[in-house]
Amino acid sequence: MMETISIAPIIAAVGQVGFPIVLTVYLLIRFEKKIDALSTSIIELIHERRDK
Repeated sequence: MMETISIAPIIAAVGQVGFPIVLTVYLLIRFEKKIDALSTSIIELIHERRDK
């Protein structure tokens, strides 16, 4: 499920703030989605466990 990302804003951001900052922001956004999915799965497991 890859999102379409335009290259021009990324290049502009790298020029303005630098590559490490752009990379950090990108990774944080990606990890946030995965952490949300993990949190949802954990909550579902807790509810299933309580129902037994």
